[in-house]
Amino acid sequence: LDAVSKYIEEHKHLPNIPSGKELEANGMNVAQMNNLLLQKIEELTLYILQQEKRIKELEARKISK
Repeated sequence: LDAVSKYIEEHKHLPNIPSGKELEANGMNVAQMNNLLLQKIEELTLYILQQEKRIKELEARKISK
């Protein structure tokens, strides 16, 4: 996530997603954009699952103390 955060801060958009300026200049291939968005949804889902696992581990530690 640190790398993604740094990328967004530097480029002002998500990695592998064209910027607004690129879209204005080159147009948008809807099928390609859908594929990119599905990729980002998958990344977000994996991140949520990791966070959920971490929360449960932290809660289990808190309960066992």
